[in-house]
Amino acid sequence: MLTFERQHAILNLLQKQKIAKIAELIDATGASESTIRRDLSELERQQKLKRIHGGASLPSRKSDEPGMSEKITAFTKEKERIGALAASYVEDNDSIYIDAGTSTEAMISKITAKNVTIVTNGLNIINTSIQHDFYTYVLGGYVKTGTHAFIGKAAAEAMQKYRFDKAFLGTNGVDLTFGYSTPDPEEAYIKELAIRESQQAFILADSSKLDQTSFTCFGSLKDATLLTDSNKDTLEYLHKLAEQTSVEAVKI
Repeated sequence: MLTFERQHAILNLLQKQKIAKIAELIDATGASESTIRRDLSELERQQKLKRIHGGASLPSRKSDEPGMSEKITAFTKEKERIGALAASYVEDNDSIYIDAGTSTEAMISKITAKNVTIVTNGLNIINTSIQHDFYTYVLGGYVKTGTHAFIGKAAAEAMQKYRFDKAFLGTNGVDLTFGYSTPDPEEAYIKELAIRESQQAFILADSSKLDQTSFTCFGSLKDATLLTDSNKDTLEYLHKLAEQTSVEAVKI
């Protein structure tokens, strides 16, 4: 495959699924890993894509947010492993907050602790929590069409009536300076409150979120333990993160 054909195939795959791992790009083009990395560097130079740890994504504005259907199909293996790690922190009789999102949803089926109470602002979390027989409470408020999260004044007021043993949150970006961030300021405020009202907070983030920033910061790195995945592309960055916060990474 010629260079322009290979780069065209890379961009076509990204147009279909918005984000792609290097392994997927290798399968799509038949090229070597080193060739794909060179292509990604060149396409990023042309501002046609954005490199992330372990792959690439389409360029986006800081306020852009992927929809739920897009999130469901991205980094599913990593989310399952991270979800299992998060679930291992839940203990008998815990009252926990679980944020809206696919990474956080992945932990629910892995929870083995008994008599657990879950509070959530996620429509996707409600049904999964009920299916697994957890005591389930829901924040009120406006429901976002993209992430299916309850946000706004009613959700914020409801959040302040609870105190949690642990909170488990998703994020769109993890950055050494900017901390944890998400596109929507209102959703960021709910996340910030969850961290504030919990004894211990965890951020669930697959490696594509590392070294990324979104529009609104909702917490510094020291505010929560980061649960993520590791591969050869992320090791150096994970070491830098570990200098500022507690990090646990499952190997993929």
